[in-house]
Amino acid sequence: QIQLVESGGGLVQAGDSLRLSCVASGRTFSSYAMGWFRQAPGKEREFLTGTIASGSSTYYDDSVKGRFTASRDNAENTLYLQMNSLTPEDTAVYYCAAARKLHSLVVLTPDHWGQGTQVTVSS
Repeated sequence: QIQLVESGGGLVQAGDSLRLSCVASGRTFSSYAMGWFRQAPGKEREFLTGTIASGSSTYYDDSVKGRFTASRDNAENTLYLQMNSLTPEDTAVYYCAAARKLHSLVVLTPDHWGQGTQVTVSS
């Protein structure tokens, strides 16, 4: 019912900023809770942030509070992640995901995953 495509990753230097986008196909984007995740080499996938369907409430993992900002534009079927003050520790594949319940995002069991986009931060 929904297909997700991430974009905006790339190679940047420490201290730089990036804005990731996740575009959903179909007409049901506004019915889903949406979230961002990342997975670094040799590590488990981790939850970063999620928003309820309306976008009126957004939740962040403590590791990215104050640096990363999630937002959604339901009219454009797009979820964004603004990443500031990037460090080499932020290097990972970043994924977006959709779920009928926000809790499903937090426990890493969403209904749909995107394909991921690589973010590499050099020193």
